[in-house]
Amino acid sequence: MDVADFTVIKERQQQVWATGDYATVGNTLVLVSELLCEAVDVRAGQKVLDVATGSGNTALAAARRWCDVTGIDYVPALLQRGERRAAAEGLSVTFQAGDAEQLPFPDGAFDVVLSTFGAMFTPDQEQTARELLRVCRPGGTVGLANWTPESFLGAYVRTVSQHVPPPPGLKSPMLWGIEAHLRDLFGDGITALEVTRRSFVFRYRSPEHWLDVFRTTFGPAMRAFETLDAPGQARLREDLLALVERMNRSGDATMVVPSEYLEVVAMKR
Repeated sequence: MDVADFTVIKERQQQVWATGDYATVGNTLVLVSELLCEAVDVRAGQKVLDVATGSGNTALAAARRWCDVTGIDYVPALLQRGERRAAAEGLSVTFQAGDAEQLPFPDGAFDVVLSTFGAMFTPDQEQTARELLRVCRPGGTVGLANWTPESFLGAYVRTVSQHVPPPPGLKSPMLWGIEAHLRDLFGDGITALEVTRRSFVFRYRSPEHWLDVFRTTFGPAMRAFETLDAPGQARLREDLLALVERMNRSGDATMVVPSEYLEVVAMKR
């Protein structure tokens, strides 16, 4: 796949993620950001970059630890949400528009570079990995939270892809949840890589409630359903609810579905 193909895909992705209100789903993931900052062991005064910050979960988590934080994303509406959240907490965070594959910062500008379920969704995985390392200073830290292929989100992506196939040649974002793939991506740009398997639990009133929230606020889900005709939408809905039922451990009418992710801490060479 050439650069032009990646450019077209990225433009479409940007439109998709700008659809709906990702913060509705993203705000439920705050715990992951807090744990990532602890795993990376951020220190007060460090310069921290949160890549694909969304509405600012991880940027805010770092700011609560008195870091000098910048959050970058290519969806302006989400950056505005992050600014409002920071103001509400009295936190200092610089939010700016930018592309994870072309970070608008000089080499080695940050002590810590973070991304929570963000960088993994970029089209050009190799370029994104290079950029994460480039803007991190020598001896600095890259911290990531990435869904694994075996996770609920991995199964969700596969289910949706059966109904709405991804662009030809595009690598699965779930590859970021495989340690060997991360080692390939970062290569000799790192001196150490620590991976911890964690689980985030999706908790909703019911499987139907979860699907309703995703269909009305989560851009990729919204676009997937919009792409299909009425019978196709019905089949996708049935398959997604069946997926939740298989993984639901609530024992009652609610939804309690664990989803595995990798907590990644890499040391820049």
